[in-house]
Amino acid sequence: MTFNPDESDIFRHAMEDVTPLKDCSTIMWQKSPSAKPPRDRQWEEQLDNPLTIGLLEVVPGTQPLEFIADGIQPGVLDKLRQGKYPPQLNLNLIKQSAENSRQMLYLFMRQALRDDIRNLLIIHGKARHDTSHANIIRSYLMRWLQQFDEVQAFCSAQPHHGGSGACYVALRKSERARLENREQNARRAR
Repeated sequence: MTFNPDESDIFRHAMEDVTPLKDCSTIMWQKSPSAKPPRDRQWEEQLDNPLTIGLLEVVPGTQPLEFIADGIQPGVLDKLRQGKYPPQLNLNLIKQSAENSRQMLYLFMRQALRDDIRNLLIIHGKARHDTSHANIIRSYLMRWLQQFDEVQAFCSAQPHHGGSGACYVALRKSERARLENREQNARRAR
């Protein structure tokens, strides 16, 4: 790098109180940050994540985990409770922090909706007492799942799927699936 005489004087004046490094072998040189950080699709999807962590109403461990959306027939919840809708996709939240669980659930639900999957199994673990980690995640699930408009119903799973340590979730049909169903029924009617 060459300086003209004026720049050289300015540089010397700016550097007059700087002392040179004696032993450069112990210095850790860091790479300069790139102008644009790489974008991760999952990170971008989390920007829309409406699920929150914070003030939580803990659901007692003795209370069954269940919900049915307005307008859904009670028979849907009954069949779900009996395990008559086999899970098509599973999510395991055992030993995950509340924040990881929040992120994982959001991405899991987005994937299920994107892939037109309707029956889910979420494993949260069994709680020994109301303040145990598994019951905290279970209580968050109770709140979070109700925030998805696509959730028709959810309830505790059958023993062979985890019992009180897991829950079944039934999702609404997507518009695409409804359209395909109408087309199939129209072909049969001909």
